[in-house]
Amino acid sequence: MTVLDTRALNRATLARQLLLDRADMPVLDAVAHLCGLQAQEPQEPFVGLWSRLRAFDPAALSDLLTRRSVVRTHLMRRTVHLLTADDALAWRARHDTMLRQRVLGTYRRELAGVDLDELATAGRAVMADDEPRSMAELARALAGRWPAPGPRALGEMLVAALVPMAQLPPRGLWRTKAGVRNVLLSSWLGREIDPPAPAGSDPVGGALVRRYLAAFGPAAAADLRAWCGLAGLPAAVAAVREELVTFRDERGRELLDLPDAPRPDPDTPAPVRFLPAFDNALLGYHDRSRIVDDAHRGLSVAGARVVLVDGRVAATWDVRAGTVTVTPLRRFSRADRTTVAEQGRALASFLSDDDSHRVRIAASPH
Repeated sequence: MTVLDTRALNRATLARQLLLDRADMPVLDAVAHLCGLQAQEPQEPFVGLWSRLRAFDPAALSDLLTRRSVVRTHLMRRTVHLLTADDALAWRARHDTMLRQRVLGTYRRELAGVDLDELATAGRAVMADDEPRSMAELARALAGRWPAPGPRALGEMLVAALVPMAQLPPRGLWRTKAGVRNVLLSSWLGREIDPPAPAGSDPVGGALVRRYLAAFGPAAAADLRAWCGLAGLPAAVAAVREELVTFRDERGRELLDLPDAPRPDPDTPAPVRFLPAFDNALLGYHDRSRIVDDAHRGLSVAGARVVLVDGRVAATWDVRAGTVTVTPLRRFSRADRTTVAEQGRALASFLSDDDSHRVRIAASPH
């Protein structure tokens, strides 16, 4: 079986994630191809798409949100994702059990003795008037009936797990600060959520395997599980295995892939790319060694924004008062500093509407 080394996996990931060449594709198609973008920090997806799409216009993403073609909702790993409306409706029921389990993992003691199906029914009844509510407002509406858990546990279970919700604009619009207001996902999108598949079949699981590999492959089953948070996908992998090709990584793990997906030459040059906080190019794997050194693995979980140099995490970045500041994690060559500065100026221009092109690169560590 062919062994793919770390660099080969890196270039494949960059190609699938639209980070090797900026893509000429509509924003909606990019969100679909990427299987959504992690979006608990509302402005971060704009940078993620700017780094991936040629001539990206942030107004196009804001427009998709207000037109309800994309939606902000809890899904993979119980985190807020920006997804196409079609994917949110098709995938939500398959994630129900995982979402409950993840909230219970945090609030098991507080929610002990609460009948979750009863709580879900009550939550839907409150939200049936289509009035946007914060998590706290929904929890308060039900606190009289369930006083013991407290508003945080009650609200998290309702909004992140039991009652499929959409976070309404203006939250998530370009350069807009707004709190979270929730409505029923089906009401907001004007369509019911796809029902769970009959027992013994898992069409959504199979679709997730294929879609994940298109955007993240080649990858191991453990990587797929780390991306979506779903434990019950071995049967889905088995069901589509005949469609797939297999490789091994340098550690001997089996990697699955779509036969015709791009696997560029490992020596393909990789441009500098600025990634937002919680970018799935990093978080979408159990083994992140293809893109980040183990010493820096925690950066992505901590919400650091990172810079890819030669396809790997080589710096963090931030922006204050219009200046993009880059902090190298390793020594930069003169050529590295030049290309990072060039891309940093372009990012500063994007973030400031061409008002600033300032970039500062801190000293490299010794």
